[in-house]
Amino acid sequence: MSATMVEDARPARGAVVKELVLTALIGLALTVPLVSYQTIDAVGGLQLESRWGSTAVIIVALVLGRLGIILLRTPGSETWVAVGGGLAAVIGLLDLFRDTVADALGMTAWPAVTPTYTLSFLIGVGGAILAIRAVLQISRRASSMSKAERDARAEAVGEQLRKLIRVFATAAVLLALTLPFLPFSNRYVLDVGTLIVTYVMLGWGLNIIVGYAGLLDLGFVAFYAVGAYSYALAAQHLGISFWLALPFAGLLAASFGLLLGFPVLRLRGDYFAIVTLGFGEIIRIVLINWYDVTNGPDGISGIPRPDFFGLAVMTRNGSDGLPAFHELFGIPFSSEHRIIFLYYLIVAMAALVAIFTIRIRRLPIGRAWEALREDDIACASLGINRTSIKLAAFGISAAWGGFAGAFFATRQGFISPESFTFIESAIILAIVVMGGMGSLVGIAIAAMLLIGLPEVFRDLAEYRMVAFGAGLVMIMIWRPRGLLSHREPSVLLADRMPPGRLAPKPAPAAEEAGV
Repeated sequence: MSATMVEDARPARGAVVKELVLTALIGLALTVPLVSYQTIDAVGGLQLESRWGSTAVIIVALVLGRLGIILLRTPGSETWVAVGGGLAAVIGLLDLFRDTVADALGMTAWPAVTPTYTLSFLIGVGGAILAIRAVLQISRRASSMSKAERDARAEAVGEQLRKLIRVFATAAVLLALTLPFLPFSNRYVLDVGTLIVTYVMLGWGLNIIVGYAGLLDLGFVAFYAVGAYSYALAAQHLGISFWLALPFAGLLAASFGLLLGFPVLRLRGDYFAIVTLGFGEIIRIVLINWYDVTNGPDGISGIPRPDFFGLAVMTRNGSDGLPAFHELFGIPFSSEHRIIFLYYLIVAMAALVAIFTIRIRRLPIGRAWEALREDDIACASLGINRTSIKLAAFGISAAWGGFAGAFFATRQGFISPESFTFIESAIILAIVVMGGMGSLVGIAIAAMLLIGLPEVFRDLAEYRMVAFGAGLVMIMIWRPRGLLSHREPSVLLADRMPPGRLAPKPAPAAEEAGV
């Protein structure tokens, strides 16, 4: 690129100044009513306290960030953005962990750059994002490979990525199996691990209808609720054990999925999503108002815990003619036995979903779902019965949600309609979309990030949700189609090409079929 072309590509200085001033004014208009003042309890009552220092830091950060974005559009300025962004990231992170840094350096206090930890976190993350984008642009401009070389490199990268995914999947399975026995494991770690695996199972269940069949379901939490309430009511009023109620919960949720599937078979796109959203809200409202059955907003408490496959109970003393777990195996009693048992139970249930999903994707119905996802009209022109495959997707996906709901009820011991709001459906759908629709490994990674990230930043109290939102933003910027958005088709035609013809190379994929 010649110097004249670079000069022409640079924006006018007046336009840059105008854009920066506009950014400052908009930031000022938003921060003054929201940040500049806060109410505090005083002797005479509530009083306003000014926070103009926080406002000034926000405005400066917005202007510098906007300047970095402008420079990224200017060829030859990426180096300055990389340096400035890296410096902002270091300053923000050091300020975020100022107490730890001061202790490590033997200082009494580390000078605070920003008034709050939230601003430190945002400045550090924002600077890191700008620096990474600048480095990527520099690397792209430095590359002068031909199209054939780029394709060969992409194929090699795809193969390496597939190997890394296999290694990650193996390591994740080993971690899941050995987590209760690792040195850092405790009750809190097991509780978080159980929660993450539960959402992994829910994500894999929703993945059948969203990732494979291509149908946007915004009411998946309804099947989750049906499974939870079916077990809770069956256990309390009929005295049915968890192991007998578990398949019943899945079948009842599947029947609700079929009932929902029939009215929406002719709908597509946004209309389909709105109807499923309405179905989820209908279930929640019914749970609130049908007080005689569901106990309404008061919820159901005292839900029985599962026994050890009918051989022992997970309590200190035996009951119902069964010995205690520790007595059956001759080991000392520990309250963590029940926690470990529930953890392995949800791991086994999630593994069952994964195995089932991998197998069914290679069957004709799995291929029919993929055809439906790619093109509804072309799917019908091939003679595929769209009604049956849509109902099958609804029923199977709902069944897995019902199984997860029954586990949730027995683990919590208490359920209420507040546990099954739309935000739960949104979180599960976000896990599927961010992981990469149809990718089991991607969904597992997304569940670890979306569910585990707020727990990692729990020490930041209310600011941990800022970390949660920042994680969502970063993933959507770097991987808008999901962490593992590329998948190989379940059927390749390379082995069926006529002799003498060159079989096309499969597109680089980040994942083997079904993984």
